[in-house]
Amino acid sequence: MVRASFRAAVARIRHHYRSRSTTPGSSLAPAPHPYGRALGLIAVVVFGAWLGLLVVGSVRTPVGPMDTTMALRPSLSGGTKINVAPLGALELDSHIAPVRLDVQVDRLDPVRSGALVQHPERLSGLQQEISADVSTGTRELAVRSVVAVVSGATALGLAVYRRPRRALAAGGLALALLAASGVSAYATWNPKSVLEPKFSGLLSSAPSVVGDARSIVTDFDVYQRELARLVTNVTKLYDATSTLPVYRPDPATLRVLHVSDIHLNPAAWQIIGSLVKQYDIDVIIDSGDTMDHGAAVENGFLDPIRDLGAPYVWVRGNHDSRITQRHLERFKNVRVLDDGRAVNVGGLRVAGIGDPQFTPDRSLPAQGAAAERMAGMRLASSLRSQEQAGTPVDIAVTHEPEAARETDGTVPLVLAGHVHHRENELMELGTRLKVEGSTGGGGLRALQNRKPEKVRASVLYLDRATRRLQAWDEITLGGLGLTTAEVSRHLPGENRPGATPSPIRFG
Repeated sequence: MVRASFRAAVARIRHHYRSRSTTPGSSLAPAPHPYGRALGLIAVVVFGAWLGLLVVGSVRTPVGPMDTTMALRPSLSGGTKINVAPLGALELDSHIAPVRLDVQVDRLDPVRSGALVQHPERLSGLQQEISADVSTGTRELAVRSVVAVVSGATALGLAVYRRPRRALAAGGLALALLAASGVSAYATWNPKSVLEPKFSGLLSSAPSVVGDARSIVTDFDVYQRELARLVTNVTKLYDATSTLPVYRPDPATLRVLHVSDIHLNPAAWQIIGSLVKQYDIDVIIDSGDTMDHGAAVENGFLDPIRDLGAPYVWVRGNHDSRITQRHLERFKNVRVLDDGRAVNVGGLRVAGIGDPQFTPDRSLPAQGAAAERMAGMRLASSLRSQEQAGTPVDIAVTHEPEAARETDGTVPLVLAGHVHHRENELMELGTRLKVEGSTGGGGLRALQNRKPEKVRASVLYLDRATRRLQAWDEITLGGLGLTTAEVSRHLPGENRPGATPSPIRFG
């Protein structure tokens, strides 16, 4: 296939030059335009370099207990992609350059992995081993890539121009292009990108591969440590039993599952239940619009909440009626928040307010954003009162982001929904606003759309002692929901290594 592509490219370029150099009725060939020659040479260089990388620009190298294949590939954004077949792929924003580093995990060496599993004390030396393996593989890849791009561009230049000087010029330009890409990658290299990986693949694999949020603030030698942790997790996934390991998050971390806007989609309960088990969730917080019409006939839809395996904190959305709220108040594991009331649940103090508007009731005029802001101000007033009483709130919850914005400066973290897409904002007075997308994929009505809406939820990691946000995982499901997932890790700016932590409390 590569040879056929090469022949076709050469034929097209030759035809281009012949058509430009021959005019009907004239025996003289007009001189090609300088810009045309330059563009033609650039096309030869880029295509030849790409072919060279594709054919010979990869190396097989061990990384710890794994046998891998490393390769450089053209890319508009750069970065690193680690393919962990059949589990999925990890993407890291490691650098910005027109080349991407692809790492394919080919297999797990049974001897090296067996020694690692049987002798856990060797994990302490895994960091240095992986660092040395990656350095060796990168140097070999750099040499192989130089040979590949120069050979590919020179060979294509010779085939197109039939002139050695032009062919050598193409090879030289390809080398300069690769060198410039290397300088760009080096200048933008971000070793801390491994703290915020993006995983796509099997949902059941995500917690084990991405790991938990332990020691994010205090880790040193970030790149080597976190890369070693990723390799260790993959090693466990490929263990001789071929079964996924039990996910054991750091016991000092509280894990909150934020969901919103389920809109009567029954598949949401299966997804939430799966996430609760895989991430060992302490508390579920639902920022409303669980229903569509708020009618009593819909109440049976809420019954699976009883069996989700974690306390369920809920605020009323604009599609949830007082009938819905009273029904949920009867559930033993549900804590309904309204009028700024706070509850202690799962080691956290949470306060919230229901949406002041019930939009399915067309007999009442919509009150708009003014009503939402007024509700937010009532919640903020309650938060200040509780702070003064010595019982400060850790997380506030509203349905509408307009209401959530009124709590700025009164609480470290406020959660909302309503808009069916994610937003993350550190507001002016220091409160972080996190808006979740639709965990129901827009609900059953979304099935009428030409393109299905994705299912979204987030896992929030909070320090058990301070109850401050350490990190969060954004989980996006597509297709059938439980088949594939994209899990991306994010850190607050104040929790990045080397950053100055923000104050613990709000006044």
